[in-house]
Amino acid sequence: MMRTIKIGNRLVGAGHPCLIIAEAGSNHNGSLEQAQRLIDIAVDAGADVVKFQLFRASKLYPTTAGECDYLEWKKSIYDIIREMELPIDWLRPLADHSMKRNIMFLVSPFDEESVDQVDPYVEFFKIASYELTHIPLVKHIAKKGKPVLISTGAASMDDVHATVRAFTETGNDQLMLMQCTASYPAPVDSLNLKTIPTLISEFQIPVGLSDHSRDPILAPIAAVALGANLIEKHYTFSNQLPGPDHKFAIEPHELRKLVDAVRTTERALGTGAKEILPAEDELYRFARRCIFTVKPVAAGETFSPENVAVLRKGKHEAGLSPEAWEWVLGRVARKDIPAETPLTRTLVG
Repeated sequence: MMRTIKIGNRLVGAGHPCLIIAEAGSNHNGSLEQAQRLIDIAVDAGADVVKFQLFRASKLYPTTAGECDYLEWKKSIYDIIREMELPIDWLRPLADHSMKRNIMFLVSPFDEESVDQVDPYVEFFKIASYELTHIPLVKHIAKKGKPVLISTGAASMDDVHATVRAFTETGNDQLMLMQCTASYPAPVDSLNLKTIPTLISEFQIPVGLSDHSRDPILAPIAAVALGANLIEKHYTFSNQLPGPDHKFAIEPHELRKLVDAVRTTERALGTGAKEILPAEDELYRFARRCIFTVKPVAAGETFSPENVAVLRKGKHEAGLSPEAWEWVLGRVARKDIPAETPLTRTLVG
């Protein structure tokens, strides 16, 4: 049975609403005011969590790492990352603004020092895909004793098993995983959403989707239908802003569409119990079939396909179910019965 994880006052797992994480990332472009406005956008869209990233270029790449081919910016990845850094002194005002707006605040730390700096401000941690194999970092975060969400982009199942094993060896069992395709933007045919039920079956823990495709709702609603317990999506003010993450992120109106689509999908999925639903009640009563006379039947006359049939009852009182058809045939009428009368056991001898 899937483990349920408690994050603040929210439960994450089977039978609970999907936790929707609005990934602001580094789309603040070096402006605290812009970062706070990103929080407001997440709140207005109805997201549950707003997430930023805390990294230092010196802890991610050597200065000689060179250029990253997938980025349009033709400069060293080290310099790009350095320009995207979130100042440490932003953590408190961002956390305070999130609390004021009643949205959960989350920051992905990318090194042990950042973990310690983030810890006082978050209810849980998120580990990015490329840090999944950074076992010292995984263990350092796990030892904080809080729930942890780990993305699995660019990782094999063996990689995931090794990380899960290292994590649980610390004594922390509050682990969640995210299916993720580490491509920006991720082509739809690369999303491999069927991995979601695979990971759920393999680890029996909450699993979600960190979606890097450009479409705001296609992958999220498919993921929820496949059992995802969390959805994460990058968003921005505008795809026209400068910076490596703005082009594949969704815009504010699309984030609202995503949240609405996920909540609608959850309602559409229902409980899984096959039953007559309230929305069906009127037609259930009106169009349900029962056995009718189709012509007048005299007392003592034998019932046959010539004088009875299975019809929808409309506004008539319910008669015998079609299951009684063979029982009725060959029996006789107890009294005169008009045509178009629902048969009941009291009329059949």
